[in-house]
Amino acid sequence: MTTIPRLAALALLAGLVAGCSSAGGGGHLAAGAQGPGAAPLTVEQLAAKVGCTPRMQVNAAELRTGYCKTPDGEFFVTTFKSQAGKDAWMDAAPEYNPHLVGPLWTVLSSRKVLDLLRERLGGDLHLTDHRTKKMQVVG
Repeated sequence: MTTIPRLAALALLAGLVAGCSSAGGGGHLAAGAQGPGAAPLTVEQLAAKVGCTPRMQVNAAELRTGYCKTPDGEFFVTTFKSQAGKDAWMDAAPEYNPHLVGPLWTVLSSRKVLDLLRERLGGDLHLTDHRTKKMQVVG
């Protein structure tokens, strides 16, 4: 996958963006709730749902990112401490790469891989830049 170095750079940039964010709030260093009252999922828990043990790339206070390689393909799983952190990441998300978005988590990869992962993770598939009115969400 030729975009892995770009994705890794984005994950590091996102860590800086989220770390500099003025968003507060306590909570977990993890993903979002899967339903009302449910505990947030971690990078490790999301990765386990698709048969992966992630190699951690970013382990910061506001977000965590792990790299996975499975028979489905290569991808990055990122979880956020807060909605503000997720929003900051989404604002820096690459326009050229689709991503799967759930409550306080994202998965970045190719469309083919995301389609396979979505069957087990759920979430909405963001196919274009979310900041434009032309954004297409499959969900």
